[in-house]
Formats: sequence, C-alpha cells, structure tokens
Amino acid sequence: MFVAIRNDPRDYAWGSHDAIAGFLGTEPPGGPQAELWLGAHPGSPSRIVDPSQTGGAPDLAAWIAADPEQALGAGLAASGARLPFLLKLLAAGGPLSLQAHPTPEQARAGFAREEADGVAIDAFDRNYKDEFHKPELIVAVSDEFDALSGFRPLDEVRGILSVLRAADAADEQPEPAALDLLESHLAGGPGDDGLADTVEWLLRDGRGGDTGEASWVVERVVRLAASATAEASEFRMSFGTVGDLADAYPGDPGIVISLLLNRVRLSRGEALYLRAGNIHAYLRGLGIELMAASDNVLRGGLTPKHIDVSELVDVLDFTPIAPPRLEPERSAPGVETFRPDVPDFVLHRIEPGGGSAGVALDGPAIVLVEGAPIALRGASGQVEVPRGGAVYVTPEEGELSATGPGVAWIATTGRAAG
Repeated sequence: MFVAIRNDPRDYAWGSHDAIAGFLGTEPPGGPQAELWLGAHPGSPSRIVDPSQTGGAPDLAAWIAADPEQALGAGLAASGARLPFLLKLLAAGGPLSLQAHPTPEQARAGFAREEADGVAIDAFDRNYKDEFHKPELIVAVSDEFDALSGFRPLDEVRGILSVLRAADAADEQPEPAALDLLESHLAGGPGDDGLADTVEWLLRDGRGGDTGEASWVVERVVRLAASATAEASEFRMSFGTVGDLADAYPGDPGIVISLLLNRVRLSRGEALYLRAGNIHAYLRGLGIELMAASDNVLRGGLTPKHIDVSELVDVLDFTPIAPPRLEPERSAPGVETFRPDVPDFVLHRIEPGGGSAGVALDGPAIVLVEGAPIALRGASGQVEVPRGGAVYVTPEEGELSATGPGVAWIATTGRAAG
C-alpha cells in the first residue's frame, strides 16, 4: 500500500528562510523553516492525506497504534509496534547546538533513573525522554553542507594552538596565559583524558557569566581567531566558524570546543554517520537526515537549553577520529545505499534518469521526492509522487521500482521486519 503523507516544517530560529520551500517547490513563508519531519514520532507525526486508506486514522502514529501489523509488518508489530526511524529534511540557516546521543544501554539506564527520580517527562532538566538510542545519518542536498563532528586528531589540535600562539605573539596586547590555561587542560591526562578535562572545564566554568577563567579563554580565542595570521592558516575554515559561533552565541564555551572538533564540509550527495557519543553540530546547509526515532539529546553548548555536564561527559566518546563520512553502496545504476551499522534504518537514493531503478524493502518505508515527479511501483500497488511529495510504503510492496526525472529518497529499516 502507498499512503500519501505530509507535514508542516518546524520553524526553529536556526532554520533557513528558503531552502525547504525550494526543495518542496512552494513559496517561502517569510520566516525560518528548520525541519520537515516524516514519520510517526509523537512530537510531530506525519498526517495522512487520505484517511480512508487507514481506517480513518488521521496521522501515521495513530494508524500504527490502531493497525500495527498492516502498517509495520508482522516483525515490527510483534517487537514493539513502533516505526524505528524518523526521516527529516533539515535546513540549517545557522548553527545548531553541540550535542551527542546515548548508546541503547545508556538510554535505558538514564530513562529508568529519571523515571525513578520522578523527573517530569517535559521538565527543562530532563535528559532522557525515552529508552532508545539516536544514531543519525545526514546526506548533503545543497551544494555544500557544513558541520562539526567528532574530536579531531590531537596533532591538529596542537596545530591550531600553534597558530593561535603566533597570532597572540603578534597582537598589540599579548596574553599568552589564556592559551597556557587552555593547553594545561588539554595536557591533563594520557590519551583522550585531556579532551574530557577540557570540555568539562569549559562547560562548568564558562557558563557562569563572564567572571570565570574559561570565559576569558573564550574571549581571547575569538579575538585571535579573527586575526590575519589565523585566517591565513590551514585551519582558516575552523577559525571562521569561531567567528560565526561568536556572533550567534557570544561568550559560549562551545566556541572553543568547536576547535577541538572536526570541521567538515560535505558536497552534495556526501554523508556523515554519527554514532552514539559523537559530539556534533550542523552549521549550514540543506540535508536529508535519517535517525533512530528518539528524543534523547545531551547538549554541550551553543544553546539556551539545559546542559547536564556530568551526563554529557559520561556519554561522549572522546576518542579522536577522522570525519565520520559514510560512503554509499552502489548496487545498480542510479541507486546509492547508505547503510550504517545499526538495524534501525537504511537510506536509499534513487535517480532513475531515463530508465528504471529499484531496491528491495525488508520493512516499511518512507519516500520523499526531490526535483521532479517519480512513479513508484511495488508488488501490489503504484503511485506517482510529485516534487516535494512523500508517501508511506507498507512492507508487502516488497521490491520497489522508480521511474521518472526526479530523485527518490527512501528511508526504510535495516533488517527484515516481517
């Protein structure tokens, strides 16, 4: 069964004013549009265009609750009756918060702990809204998509400090003690212990106003990053990000934390896969985001929202890594598959061109169409989806083929779901 779905973009302040409208082929609304959610997440379940297809259920969450076997297939219906993924069209006009997500074990333990402590599910200081992990995949749709993701190799951190020291020495009023203080925390232990010590110190000391030592370090780093010496270095993109973050979140310790992270620029079609514990922030661009359906977010700066420093440090993976790019599988002409190491989701990108291309579905799917119409055919049904349109596909459709001049983004499960 093919069931047309739709939703309204969410108007978070960091959203772009025109990127989502451009993708959907609609007029820009005059304000920010940040995310279009396609799924059954209770925060914004997709609406059913024709409820007569779903026994009167008005949205995807209500339909799954009323008839999980038809909507999800027998496997998912028997193992929790929930759609395990959420597909988003994400448009960042400015930086999102620094954040990370827990492992399944951390999510279960944290949720149980806060339930036992009587923390209201909608409390400002609630960390765990559910028992699930939240790995994420982002694929660039715009020509460029900028992000921070994961702690960068330590030799790069040392290189950044070297450039900042040169800028400080050339300044009319050198203050090397600020960088000495930052470096002392980075050298606080073997391996990645120094990164943990630095992040915890910045967040604890730097969020108490402008009186702490960390606030002084933030102010000094912002000044040095803006200097000509810094701009001419190999890290100029990272230093430019410091300036952008300082404009958006003046004095925030996340500004300095950003220099400890990989600064990533994706070209259209390139992807990042963010495992549990990966600290990240999207900075600018339009992307297709696919994630496990969860609300569990531990924030680490660049936000007015709650930051639980102790819990964040426990969740973060401080191991330095290269930017966590995920290369697609190319199983056939016009078909790319982004397959992470979790069973919750897989993302297919199909561009049929003048022919036909297809993928096999192991479970339910959501298809979002980009650019121009796409005709979809399954084992028992068919539908034409317009530019910017979306459909929910039930598992019995099996092999899904696409024709037409557009691009089909297909989110589905990563294992047989019945």
